[in-house]
Amino acid sequence: MDISLLISNITNPTLLFFLLGIFAALVKSDLEIPPTTTKFISLYLLFAIGFKGGQELAHHEFTMEIVYSLLFGLLISAAIPYYVFFLLKRKMNVSDAGAVAAAYGSVSAVTFVAAVSFLEAQGITFGGHMVAVMALMESPAIIVGIILIMKYDAESKDRTNIREIVRHSFTNGSVLMVLGSLVIGIIADSKQAEGIKPFTTDIFKGFLAIFLLEMGMATARRFAAFRRYGWYAPVMGILVPLVNGCVVAYLSLFVVSDDGSRFIFAILAASASYIAVPAAMNLAAPKADPGLYIPMALGVTFPFNITAGMPLYYFIITNT
Repeated sequence: MDISLLISNITNPTLLFFLLGIFAALVKSDLEIPPTTTKFISLYLLFAIGFKGGQELAHHEFTMEIVYSLLFGLLISAAIPYYVFFLLKRKMNVSDAGAVAAAYGSVSAVTFVAAVSFLEAQGITFGGHMVAVMALMESPAIIVGIILIMKYDAESKDRTNIREIVRHSFTNGSVLMVLGSLVIGIIADSKQAEGIKPFTTDIFKGFLAIFLLEMGMATARRFAAFRRYGWYAPVMGILVPLVNGCVVAYLSLFVVSDDGSRFIFAILAASASYIAVPAAMNLAAPKADPGLYIPMALGVTFPFNITAGMPLYYFIITNT
């Protein structure tokens, strides 16, 4: 792997702000970003990604590659939680294993945003339809995780309303924002869209840096509750995304032709949800401990992906 690429990624300002957030929390600084500001920035990032993806998609012909990409994304999202569940069930209870499996089958929109920033730094574009792939991958993993919990935990089976969970997973705010922005980007007039380009493009990385500062502080705060699970959880928090990302980085060769879209596929497979999945599991699996699956996704997998994971997946893609 190109060491210079790894160094370039580690010294990326957005990542350095993430590390600053961790440092601020560890030294118990009073640095704080208001929750309303954080929510606004997260919605902005999803809006910008969705709108730009829609504009990109509007200028491309609808091809079978797009259809294959959507199907491949759905397959990944359904398959990952299945194998992860049985892998983890040997060490964890059914509810925890199902929640973690759903988190790793689902996707992290923030990791997706960081991946877009990584590609822009390399001067590489990706298919606009990958935004739709990301949005569609959110729900199947949650549904599969819940079904597995229902099947292997009799108590959860009696309490879970699968119809409500399916509805919630598709109307989740993050999914709705990115899909809605994608549709608007597709139907919006190109000349009119130029008017908001400074908002969707020019300030994007600045907002991402502030958001990752908050993510760093959140990571450090939640990691303390994670320690009681011992070595198994953090090791799996690295191995699972490593395997998923590397395998999909190679398999994507048979689905899409451009390196940018292949990289997005890899990072979506390697990422873990810490927003949509906790919200769903709060309804479907109240026995699942958020002190396990949130820190695994946010405290271990997310930092791994944006430091070592992205250069590794990119290396595999450019050499296959």
